[in-house]
Amino acid sequence: MNIIKLNRNTLEVVVKALRHGKIIVCPTDTVYGLVCDATKKEAVQRLFKIKGRPAGKPIPIFVKDINMAKRLAHINGRQEDFLRKHWPGRVTAVLKSRNKLPKILGAERSIGLRIPSYKFINDMLLEINYPLTGTSANISGKPSCWDVNDIVKQFKRGKFKPDLILDAGHLPKRKPSKVVDLTIYPPRVLRR
Repeated sequence: MNIIKLNRNTLEVVVKALRHGKIIVCPTDTVYGLVCDATKKEAVQRLFKIKGRPAGKPIPIFVKDINMAKRLAHINGRQEDFLRKHWPGRVTAVLKSRNKLPKILGAERSIGLRIPSYKFINDMLLEINYPLTGTSANISGKPSCWDVNDIVKQFKRGKFKPDLILDAGHLPKRKPSKVVDLTIYPPRVLRR
């Protein structure tokens, strides 16, 4: 696991790694996250192995804007109004999927999308112009991580490890994103 400090020059390194199918740990507006190109089946499969997550168990997807979200999900006017009010931010919206991503992501019927409120991730999304996985950087069933040392402890003994860890120091302890099901009306909060 290669660890680099997050700084102005990091974006170029990260974008290159993502384009080569690498799995990256990076800070988000909630916890440290595991990101990869959500359109690359091989990268997504590796991410699931690293995380120890069962195939088909859905994970959130980061998008750069509502237009990208519309390419991945069916979004009506009422849903779009909700998204414009809550994005960017710590809200994952569950929407009816257009089935554009690998099946392992579990997004065949519905898909959880989010625009994070974290500049570095938004810059990555603008630069690469494709969706990223947006799951927490921890082994499934283990606690979320707000510090790189905790991430290293969780993954160091595993057979599969992230390729790159971006160290932004200790993140504020925030809750995971709120999850709101917009496939029904009125919307239902699935996680607060």
